[in-house]
This record gives sequence, structure tokens and C-alpha cells, in this order.
Amino acid sequence: MEASLSHLHFRPLYTPLLHRTISKTKLPPFQNPRIRLMVPLAMRPRSWLLPKSSRRPLEFPPTQASRGQAELADGIDGRILVGSGFTVLFAVLNRVLYKLALVPMKNYPFFLAQVTTFGYVVVYFSILYFRYRAGTVTKEMLAIPKSRFIAIGLLEALGVASGMAAGAMLPGPAIPILSQSFLVWQLILSVIILGRKYSFNQIFGCLLVTVGVVLAVASGANEGQFLSEVEFRWPALMVASSAFQSAASILKEFVFIDSAKRLQGKPLDIFVVNSFGSGFQALFVFLLLPFLSNVKGIPFPELPSYIKSGATCFLNLGGNMTGCEGAPLLPLLFIMMNMAFNISLLGLVKISSALVASLAATLAVPISIYILSLPLPYIPQGTCLNAYFIIGAAIVVLGLILYNLPQSANWSHKSD
Repeated sequence: MEASLSHLHFRPLYTPLLHRTISKTKLPPFQNPRIRLMVPLAMRPRSWLLPKSSRRPLEFPPTQASRGQAELADGIDGRILVGSGFTVLFAVLNRVLYKLALVPMKNYPFFLAQVTTFGYVVVYFSILYFRYRAGTVTKEMLAIPKSRFIAIGLLEALGVASGMAAGAMLPGPAIPILSQSFLVWQLILSVIILGRKYSFNQIFGCLLVTVGVVLAVASGANEGQFLSEVEFRWPALMVASSAFQSAASILKEFVFIDSAKRLQGKPLDIFVVNSFGSGFQALFVFLLLPFLSNVKGIPFPELPSYIKSGATCFLNLGGNMTGCEGAPLLPLLFIMMNMAFNISLLGLVKISSALVASLAATLAVPISIYILSLPLPYIPQGTCLNAYFIIGAAIVVLGLILYNLPQSANWSHKSD
């Protein structure tokens, strides 16, 4: 479900590493014969993760220079500007509605996670069905081993459930900041699992993100420390949520790399990965409810009553239930806006590049922090941010931009 750029998107269709992999299997609009797509030894997947039939060096045909480089060199056309504007708008609304949806569902975050996950199962499998009927998705794609999707589903279930549990207890501006730890986890895990190498600006960008997160969380707001009235386990749980989601994104990238070999170079359709990943995620969210409910102090015998109360609060029939003000409007708005954000982000990647989409999502971070600090419906008190928090947020954004800066041709030749 930031990230996740990890980037706080509940069910992220998009992550930087995932779409770098996808974009490398497609042919952009212009060709530069001097740039070839090469996978050096250090960037190839660990052989113990691949089946025996796939333990050979990955070979790709010559490809074309990235659209991101072309856009930066030749300017961005109006369609991309409009797409970027909508993506930023939906990203901000997605983050704000994420917090607002957890106001009426503060005591039932796992129920909201279950409802949202099942909603994605319906949407993704419906799209997958139509793409299969259209011939875009083939039987060979559907025959990809499902064991890795099980692992992806488990990690995403842990990520979304723990993220919603923490988000319900954290101040609004802290959520976008803490969720940026996704990028740091993603870099670390991709080095360990995929053997990937990173440029200096990417590593330094991640260090800036880490420093910014620590500075923002340690800063003051209102009286005392920013999180002085929040138990330490909640920000820690949000950071752990980012770790689970980043691990899932790395496994998704590994699935795309392995599938390129299995499908003889044909790119695996992204909706195959997201559909089966969502299916197993919904299953694990349901199976893990007894364990996850203990985080909120709900004994197992009381779980049926918890689910029933969550459904009652979500529906809020009559609109006069105490503590459930704003439901079902706010949760439904969040679910719809989250889907709109994911679709717009994927569309922006298709018409531009992963670079443009990443920068658009990055721009939403400071805007979201500012809006979440203001008095909002159902959160009238707002949050007074001090200079340290603002400086920390600025360092995070700087780190995200530095991480996504286009690399030089020499480094691209070495690491791509």
C-alpha cells in the first residue's frame, strides 16, 4: 500500500526501483545508439533466489535512452505538465484523506485496512480480466510461480496494517515525514537482495532523508517535543511499516527481472503482479487480524465483536455514532482518492518517465505537511510546527530530489 517512492501510498502501484525495472523493458520514443542497457555482475539477482533454469546472466538487447533524459533536455510538453499537476494534486489529497479517514476509524484501523484491501482486489482483478481478454496479458504471464506473490502479499499486509495502526495515533504532519524512510529501506534491501549499486548522489540523498526524518521527529511542536504525547512504539511502527512495504517492492522488482527470463524478454504486465499481490495481501490481513489486534490490546475472544463494531462505525448509519463522525464519507473518499492517485501516477509514468513521476510525488510531501498542520474538518486543533521541523522537512525533500536527479551518462553506462 511510500515511497512506498515510498511515498505514502496505501497500495503503491509505483515505486522508484519497480518502475526503473519496468521502464527498462520498454522502448521509449527515441534511440541513442551510444547507450546500451547492461546488467553488470553486481546488479544481477542473487543466484540463490533464482530457479536453476534461470541462473544465467541476464542479457538485454540494446535499448534506447530514457525518456526522462529526453524530457529534461528538450523540455516537457503540455500533456506531461497537466499529468504532473494532477498527480501532485491527487498525491496531496491522498495523504490528507489518509489521516482524515483514520479519525472516525481511529479504533478500527485493521477493519479499514481489510475493507481497502478487498476493494483493491476487486479493482485489480477486474482490470486484469479485461487486459487478458484484450490479449495484453497472456497465459504465460498468469503461469508465473505464485510463491513470490505470497511473500509480497504477506509483507504488504504487515505494511498496511501496521501503517494504519500507527497513522491513527500520530500527528498528521509526522506521517509524510516518517513514511519517507521507505526510500532508505529500499536502498538497503536492494543492495542486500538484488546486489544493486548506487551512485554517490543517491546514497547521499538517502542520508539526507534519514537526517531530515530524525530532525523533524525530534523537533518541538506546541509544547515540548513533537511526539512527546505519543508512545515511541507508534513512530517506530510507522518506520517498520515502510520497511515491510519497501521489501515488498524489492520482491516485485525481482519478479519482473526473473519473469523477463521466463517470458523470453517480454515484460510482465504490472497488473499481474498487483492483482495476485493484492489477493494474497487481503488473505493475510484477514489471517493476521488476531495477531495485529494484540497491538491495539484487543484479546482474541473479542475479535468478532471488534469486527462487528468496526463495520458499524464504518457504515455509521444515521450519522450520529459517537467517535465515528465523518464515516463513511471520509474512508470512502480516501479509498477512491488512493485509487485515483495510483492510476494518475501510473499514467504519468507511461507518458513521461519514472523520474518525472518521482519528482511529482516528492513535491507533494512538503505541501501535505503544511496542509496537515492546519485546522481541518474533524481535526480542528491543527499543529504548530517550529523551525526545526520545517528544516527537517526541507532536508527530506532535498534528499528525495538529490536521489532522483538524472545520473551522468558514464554512471548510467556502468550501473544500468
